[in-house]
Amino acid sequence: MFANILLAIGLVLIVEGLVYALAPSLVEDLLEALKNLSLEMRRTFGFLVLVLGVCFLLAARAMGVG
Repeated sequence: MFANILLAIGLVLIVEGLVYALAPSLVEDLLEALKNLSLEMRRTFGFLVLVLGVCFLLAARAMGVG
């Protein structure tokens, strides 16, 4: 279980690092766009991303991963 957690964190860090390394100006644009959204819209967006992540985990588990 601990190995899976480390794997997941490592993958997140790789993706985050790639975004910052390859498109730092895009990150600034996205942060500005998020800043312009209302608090309720940001909360809704966060909830939808959370649900999407859970769906990915459930799909991976159904395929026998983890």
